[in-house]
Amino acid sequence: MRIAIGSDHAGFSLKEEIKKILTDHEVIDVGTNSSESVDYPDFAKKVGELVREKEVDFGILICGTGIGMSITANKIKGVYAALAYNVLTASLARRHNNANVLCIGGRMVGTELAKEMVKTFLTTDFEGGRHERRINKIKDVENL
Repeated sequence: MRIAIGSDHAGFSLKEEIKKILTDHEVIDVGTNSSESVDYPDFAKKVGELVREKEVDFGILICGTGIGMSITANKIKGVYAALAYNVLTASLARRHNNANVLCIGGRMVGTELAKEMVKTFLTTDFEGGRHERRINKIKDVENL
């Protein structure tokens, strides 16, 4: 599995910890590479473009709250970024929403919980069924 990961300065240390559990995957780290202040939209765009172009299977974005990353990533057509804050929301993002990018708040979620969220997100399949109809409606909105 190919995974793109990116963060701003507030998510940098958590990004580095999450990369340690992704050893069975090909990881494309788009930055940032330190805790010096940067602008989160730059990294959300890089990960989102890789997801949109299907160069990766999934994306992971981390900023202070996860909110800015999710807003930015969701501006890219074909990107379905979900802000999760526990294992259940990470699971539901995949099962019900077919999310392809997981957003995490590095200042909101502890390291071990974040790792479990990532593992869950990457191993959970979309259920389809009644949820497929809703995803298709999201795609219709995307074309407005």
